[in-house]
Amino acid sequence: MAQTRLTLVGVNHKTTPLSIREQLAVTKGYEDALAALSILPQCLEYYLISTCNRVELVCAGDEEMPTDQELMALLFGEVGDPEQWSQYCYAYHDSEAVRHFFQVAASLDSLVVGEAQILGQIKEAYRHAAQANATGPLLNKLLHKSFSTAKRVRSETGIGASAVSISSAAVELAKKIFGSLDDKQVLLIGAGEMAELAAQHLLGQGVAGVMVANRTFDRAVALAARFKGGACLLSEIDTYLETADIVISSTGSTELIIQHGQVKPLMRARRNRSLFFIDIAVPRDLDPALNEIDNVYLYDIDDLGQVVTQNRAGREQEAVKAHRIVDEETVKFSQWLEHLQVTPTIAALKSKTDAICAQELAKTLAKVELSKEQRQHVEKMMAAVTAKFLHSPLIYLKKESCRPGDKAKVDLINSIFALDEDELRRN
Repeated sequence: MAQTRLTLVGVNHKTTPLSIREQLAVTKGYEDALAALSILPQCLEYYLISTCNRVELVCAGDEEMPTDQELMALLFGEVGDPEQWSQYCYAYHDSEAVRHFFQVAASLDSLVVGEAQILGQIKEAYRHAAQANATGPLLNKLLHKSFSTAKRVRSETGIGASAVSISSAAVELAKKIFGSLDDKQVLLIGAGEMAELAAQHLLGQGVAGVMVANRTFDRAVALAARFKGGACLLSEIDTYLETADIVISSTGSTELIIQHGQVKPLMRARRNRSLFFIDIAVPRDLDPALNEIDNVYLYDIDDLGQVVTQNRAGREQEAVKAHRIVDEETVKFSQWLEHLQVTPTIAALKSKTDAICAQELAKTLAKVELSKEQRQHVEKMMAAVTAKFLHSPLIYLKKESCRPGDKAKVDLINSIFALDEDELRRN
């Protein structure tokens, strides 16, 4: 019986620069990316997640699983030099893949350790995978177990007590630049979740006003109304750049929203008053050349790492507790996965002996006249004999020394009882 394998490959903020990550990010929906994974016949189940800080794919299959290099090729496509992929990409297998995935769900691998947003992103990606029939028994179990592991970490540790999202980290950076934000005007570009979180944090700091710019005006109006702000279209942002102090951009656009040439002429009208840009979009919304303009300050998502580092010291002890929980849940899941390997043999063994018992019992009862009560006694006796006969091999299969890592022992039982691949596959 082929052994079920689990492989995870990916890139994140720790291993890969933003210039590479933004080319790998899923910007046009998960459907096409999942369809690309489906062409690999060895991947029986698959899952993909893409966020600002990571792109990871998980595959479950048998011993003929695609190689790490094949999965990297699918992940990178035509991005970068294949000889450099391994410098950016990490690969985990089986229990290590489980541990990494649980760490991601528990926000132990996030840029801001303890932030809650990642779990929602994992669930959203799972919804797309389920709709595409990409996941099955193994990955469904892995995903749901990651949800409960993250919940345990959140409820049993204080790791989320002082945690901030990317949006709140951006606000912290703004405070370092301006000091008090009381009299500052804010322009939010994009009306998605990241923009909403930024607005919440900014209003908490007492900014003077918020203007929301979005490609869809209705969405801009709806978000602005929640925060008693104004709304405009993206085509109108030049006007509001003249009065804004802080600009936070978080759209899903694949093209730059603000170019160097738009801002430079505006600085004269602003009398060179400082203008602070924070780009929390992947791919980037704002032209990196903005930093070349006097009194214009641009920070992207990687720069936020300098802000969040200061918040990590207080969470280190809680993170230790969280890692223990992840390790514990990883062991439990790995044991379930290991037991899954033996299950077909156990089921096939029971099925085969039951079939033999039923066949021989039918032959015997056809030759003798027995009452209904007598037939029941004979059937019970045969069932008891079968159970006692199977007791030792089943104990052998279930005990700790017979894990799928010791495949020879499972193969031995299959050989002794002549369990072929068809019987194992049916079970």
